[in-house]
Amino acid sequence: MAIRRAKQKKQVIEKLSQSAPPGEVFITTVHVETGPSPWLNVLFEEIPGVMLVVALMRRMYFLTLTNTSVVINSASRWNNRPGEVVAVFPRDAFPASQVKRARVWSKIYVQFPNSDKATRLNVHGYWRAEFDQLLATLPPTAFVDGELPPQAVAVQQAQGQFPNQQVPASLEKNPYQG
Repeated sequence: MAIRRAKQKKQVIEKLSQSAPPGEVFITTVHVETGPSPWLNVLFEEIPGVMLVVALMRRMYFLTLTNTSVVINSASRWNNRPGEVVAVFPRDAFPASQVKRARVWSKIYVQFPNSDKATRLNVHGYWRAEFDQLLATLPPTAFVDGELPPQAVAVQQAQGQFPNQQVPASLEKNPYQG
């Protein structure tokens, strides 16, 4: 079971490298989980059985930022190993909204394919640096208050603002799934 961030990121990149298009550069990986605010766990643990039900309903994912896209793949609930690719979005068309960066639990809503509404993804502060790298690629309209957080701006400045790239035709279909 991978607990350390570096080991988890390494496992995700190894998994995605098997099917990545040539020239794909992996920038960062962020671990996220679905469901209501994790702060509610404090309340759920007081009610017998409810905490277990909520925990079993949560889904875990990895969001991986590459030079051309954002790849979402599942994560095992039991050992945190990366699973199958769920979705691939061009970087400039990543359907993120209502982003709120917080001290401990940040949130981001992502519109998954074949889903009628956006899914709430919770990001723990442990993944803050990686999350800031992902946020630096989003337009200000994706954020709750309509502007990039200062940390994301700092990432943009440190990395020299990501160049606007044309989306390769290979991304028209999911290159990570044969």
